[in-house]
Amino acid sequence: MSTSCNRFETVTSRRELLHKSASGFGLLALQGLLHADAVAAPPKNINPLAPKAPHFKAKAKRVIFVFMHGGPSQVDTFDHKPLLTRDHGKQYSGPRPRVVFAQTGNLLKSPWEFKRYGKSGIEVSDLFPNVGKMADDLCVIKSIHGSNAAHGGALLKLHTGSDVFVRPSMGSWLTYGLGTENQNLPGFITICPTLGHGGVQNWSSAFLPAYAQGTPIGNASIRAKNAKISHIDNPELKGNLQRMQLDLLQGLNKEQLAHFGHDPDLEGRIESFELAYRMQTETPKLMDISNESKATLDMYGIGNEPTDNFGRQCLMARRFCEAGVRFVQVTHSYKWDQHGNLKNDHEKNAREVDLPIAGLLADLKSRGLLEDTLVLWGGEFGRTPTAQGGDGRDHNPHGYTMWMAGGGVKGGITYGNTDDYGWFAQEDKVHIHDLHATMLSLLGIDHTRLVYRYGGRDYRLTDVHGEVVKKIIA
Repeated sequence: MSTSCNRFETVTSRRELLHKSASGFGLLALQGLLHADAVAAPPKNINPLAPKAPHFKAKAKRVIFVFMHGGPSQVDTFDHKPLLTRDHGKQYSGPRPRVVFAQTGNLLKSPWEFKRYGKSGIEVSDLFPNVGKMADDLCVIKSIHGSNAAHGGALLKLHTGSDVFVRPSMGSWLTYGLGTENQNLPGFITICPTLGHGGVQNWSSAFLPAYAQGTPIGNASIRAKNAKISHIDNPELKGNLQRMQLDLLQGLNKEQLAHFGHDPDLEGRIESFELAYRMQTETPKLMDISNESKATLDMYGIGNEPTDNFGRQCLMARRFCEAGVRFVQVTHSYKWDQHGNLKNDHEKNAREVDLPIAGLLADLKSRGLLEDTLVLWGGEFGRTPTAQGGDGRDHNPHGYTMWMAGGGVKGGITYGNTDDYGWFAQEDKVHIHDLHATMLSLLGIDHTRLVYRYGGRDYRLTDVHGEVVKKIIA
């Protein structure tokens, strides 16, 4: 009996156990935090652009963002609204946004017919007959919505997740999180980007390390055939002499770092010099499309007007992605803002981009690249179903269409819906934060774990929002 009592006397209560092990729990948590930091930050003396492991198995390796600057009309492209045709010219009696960009009049039907394409039967307007032929590869999301009806704020929201603060671009977040597959090229390239409506902030790394910054090739005012990366060549020094000069400069910079400690601006400068040196041999070859076959050039509409300019952008995007760049953006700028003259200008715009976009999809598919390349198409917002300026539409961020293709999304489907006239996202709504979360998920990244501490708090592309749209993932 006494033995039994002694045994029970040695048992530790739960309260005592928690008290004695509390510091151990803290150390376990600290170990997890330190491990996360170690994964996010590349080891010293290792190229920060080196490929990094995703959080989980990825379906896509890279992204091509085909950006239609100005805001194409969803009800004239990919969101067919029969009631809008039926009630053309009538007064709109439904709900309106609390804040409108400008006043609009009565309902305006689409000037274009819609047809069903492919086995999926996705409806596409006559503006995009060539893209329509790729319908079975498209995942058309009809319920996108944002928060800003002005171009500047809407562009920043789409590109960075914030319309009021300077934040890193989605391409910068991907480069920071995954690195790039080609150490001689940037992780993020933007071809002929717009200089307006946020300008460089749309491809900025903001507070992320400088190596995640987007590298522009030309800008919207330069034709694609003349677009170049600034200062890619040193006309004064070649070969070994340039390497010797760079080694001396880097040595001085590293002495400065050793003496004064961490300096992100100086570290970024060191990395940019090294990358620029390596790019001198790689980039000119990729931008020279003279070795492409005539069939490929014809596929993109290169050599013919009006498709030559945007066709070159799309072909360069394929070439850069094929070479290992993580995120490439091409921009059709700034042409889709039809407050009036909708029929003539939307038709002109579509003639410039329809064949090149379809060519890009077909080319990626024929090379086996579409399955792990996510193509994203869309503008900063859509348009109202009501008329403005006679034959025009106003800005509408409350319900519009974007589509994805390849990269692990289901092809030949539509997701979500707007109301009967196409003004508000209504069914299976997808916010811009949800779009970003889904894009990151397809690349193997948990958007809640891709964080960067700056100014005393953790930041991420999706801020404190965002849900992955799992139903569109294959």
